Amino acid sequence: MPRIWKFGDSVNTDDILPGKFAPFMAGEDVFQTFAFHYIRPEFAAQVRPGDLLIGGKNWGLGSSREYAPQALKKLQVGGIVAPSFARIHYRNLLNLGIPAFEADLTHVLHDGDDVTLDMESGELRRGPDVFHLPPAPEFLREALAEGSILAFYKKHQRFPGEKEG
Repeated sequence: MPRIWKFGDSVNTDDILPGKFAPFMAGEDVFQTFAFHYIRPEFAAQVRPGDLLIGGKNWGLGSSREYAPQALKKLQVGGIVAPSFARIHYRNLLNLGIPAFEADLTHVLHDGDDVTLDMESGELRRGPDVFHLPPAPEFLREALAEGSILAFYKKHQRFPGEKEG
């Protein structure tokens, strides 16, 4: 069962993956092992596929380096919920197929909470508690069904949401 990893406000891309551990510095095969190296050093070793990140305001600010969300993708993070996202980082998450929901759950969810996320309905459940996230738009659900926007494009020769033909 996925669990929650909780973070505060203004987590920037250098917090997610410090520049000195970029793929071209640390290596393509290991850079993800340095995710949150300085603010949550246990994260990369303990995160499980599908775990969700709960962030505060302005998640992903700073540089728009793609390797920060790429590290999260390689670690198989199931999604991120935050009240607001830096725009380029938000788009990078979606491009890579990492669901990102704009909602503030920082006061109701805690580190280690076991949860389930229903992407279709936008329901996040913790035991009997149900939190309604804004449902992912149809184009994103199409992309996530293929793994990412890029994977969708490679398969269908069009972007999600575009008409066939």
